[in-house]
Amino acid sequence: MSDQLRITLVQSNLVWENKTKNRAQFDKLLAKAKKTDVIILPEMFLTGFSMNAKPLAETMDGESVKWMKTKAKKLKAVICGSLIIKENKKNYNRFVWVMPNGETYTYDKRHLFSPANEHKHYTPGNDKVLIHYKGWNIAPFICYDLRFPVWSRSVRAETDLMIYVANWPAPRNNAWKQLLIARAIENQCYVAGVNRIGKDARGIDHYGSSRVSDFLGKTILKGHKSQSWVKQITLDKKPMDEYRQKLPFWRDADAFVIK
Repeated sequence: MSDQLRITLVQSNLVWENKTKNRAQFDKLLAKAKKTDVIILPEMFLTGFSMNAKPLAETMDGESVKWMKTKAKKLKAVICGSLIIKENKKNYNRFVWVMPNGETYTYDKRHLFSPANEHKHYTPGNDKVLIHYKGWNIAPFICYDLRFPVWSRSVRAETDLMIYVANWPAPRNNAWKQLLIARAIENQCYVAGVNRIGKDARGIDHYGSSRVSDFLGKTILKGHKSQSWVKQITLDKKPMDEYRQKLPFWRDADAFVIK
């Protein structure tokens, strides 16, 4: 257990539906990663945001998860991001968290992006996930989930870090940045958002703007919006806990049940 957590954000362009080229690309980018605890990759980082789920989907025993396990072991760090995964004859946009010892945790995207017909190709998840790692409580989310504060809401301030991996388009880049700040402020926790860059096969451009906000909503890490980069920051739990104790806004939050 530690008050500090080192996280590394990896922002990159994605080669459309080409897992081999994307793995090679991330091999080079991850070689730049310093000693860290958690490495975060974008949504559908091996394919781009494709609705071609059936031929691209793999099982949890497939080559892509095996690649993540190999990298996590080699770098002695968690590797996480979302993949197209099939299970029980259903396809999921699944956040996969792989520990250095090979242990995995998963979260299936709850809010499927209907304007792109994601709901017609993937099955939504029903369960929020809270990962306990090195004394930190970490909640994973995927892209469109960011727009839904009730789903993201931390109960009794149990979440220390929220992670949003995305293929968030350039025309709504301002919403991406502002919503990440909002989730940090309302939950009094750190929020990391990792987005892709570049234009996909559908002609949709992405500005990246990957960043980290602290528990006050202050942006404490960001990089060039249209370039590939690997950046690390160390998060400190102690000042966040002190702030929550001094101003425990969470105690006055509305109680609710999500069905």
